[in-house]
Amino acid sequence: MNYRIRLISCLIATCITIIVVVCAIASDWVGWRNDGTGISIEKAGIPLKWSLTENIRWSIKTDGLGWSQPVVTGKKLFITTATSDKQLAMNTSRVGNPKPNLGGGEVAPDALYQWVVYCLDADTGATLWKRIAAEKKPPYGTHVQNTFATETPVTDGERVYVYFGQIGLFCYDMAGNLVWSKDLGSYPTFGNWGTAASPALDNGRLFIQFDNEKNSFVVALNTKNGEELWRVNRNERSTWSSPIIWRNSLRTELIAMGGNYNISYDPATGKELWRCGSEYSVPAETSSRHKAAAGIKSSPATDKDMLYVGLSNMTGSTDQGPLWAIKAGGSGDISLNLKAGEKSNKWVAWYRDESGPHFTSPIAVNEKLYVFPTHEKDMLTCMNGKTGEIIYREKLTGSVGFYCSPTYYDGKIYCTDDNCTTFILDPGNKLKVLGLNSLNEMHWSTPAVANGAMYIRTTEHLYCIGTKK
Repeated sequence: MNYRIRLISCLIATCITIIVVVCAIASDWVGWRNDGTGISIEKAGIPLKWSLTENIRWSIKTDGLGWSQPVVTGKKLFITTATSDKQLAMNTSRVGNPKPNLGGGEVAPDALYQWVVYCLDADTGATLWKRIAAEKKPPYGTHVQNTFATETPVTDGERVYVYFGQIGLFCYDMAGNLVWSKDLGSYPTFGNWGTAASPALDNGRLFIQFDNEKNSFVVALNTKNGEELWRVNRNERSTWSSPIIWRNSLRTELIAMGGNYNISYDPATGKELWRCGSEYSVPAETSSRHKAAAGIKSSPATDKDMLYVGLSNMTGSTDQGPLWAIKAGGSGDISLNLKAGEKSNKWVAWYRDESGPHFTSPIAVNEKLYVFPTHEKDMLTCMNGKTGEIIYREKLTGSVGFYCSPTYYDGKIYCTDDNCTTFILDPGNKLKVLGLNSLNEMHWSTPAVANGAMYIRTTEHLYCIGTKK
């Protein structure tokens, strides 16, 4: 009897341990769109309604400017920013001004900047530590809509890896000690638009994609010491898409978009697995300089064994471009012959020439693909992920354009527009808005989901959305 009691006790303890471990994993939001998919497996349930006076656990005023996403591991939240005494306020607010003068790239500012990493208590917003990663003048300028801290950090729970584009890469442990740093070089970007591609993480390897106007490459680094494991030079001009890790049933792949080709690499070796041509017809009057930029600003989406890669259309800043659905297992050059009207082949399940995203990355849920409006347009497109057939294309009434990317959480899709109005959608075959909540501030940073809360970063604040603990 004592043996049976001990056996049952051990089984119960083991089950509790498994539950605790699973919950801990589920509570983390480790990098750009979590693992690149934008999907959380938490079931805690964020409230359907919030405002500045309702269901805000905490809020803090942030310094400097940054579009980087908050990341969370355990009870630690990391966020980055760039600050300067001569820094101008972001001048593209949509609040009360739906069509601002968006401007363009600017020359490098003659000002001293600090690139800063904050570690906050995820439950309270209190600062646990602050580190100045670098202090210098920016080597290049950036677009007036961009910032010098747009790349989102990534964490493995032991260290946090912070990439500041032209400034370098910095690795900190959970106590804020600098473990290593690495200078990957400074290179000009198209139109002085700056950088935006966030790092990806897989199996002790950290991946950086830096497509620019002079020396484009993808590099893999050892997470423990920053040692370079492999590097692949790319025949690409500037892009702003973040690479993602695609874990399908056949293998794990590193996907990097480009204006010439979307390419899959073996994460362990950098060997090219396949490439799919991303060039398409543009009007003759479109300059070759603009054509090369190709609108590569969103990142791919994945759903089981399908990869969705889309671009913006350069014929107009609000027009949508091409979109490919690529099956797992591809090899070699899998490009479509678009001039001959080819819409599919052995590895490309389907292709559409008017559904690709611009800034906002799509999200794949339950074999459906959702592409959110670009810039001022307010049409949401829901497609059959297997066939590319449009299920619906309808207006998101009240939205003013989306730059951040959607998140799937607790059976719902969340996407926040430029005015920080969050649309909560039912992922069904018809457009159904379950909630509509506004914080009435300029917002471009994709929210993070962890610990039963949503963390939303605006130009001036960081909000923790959730019921009071």
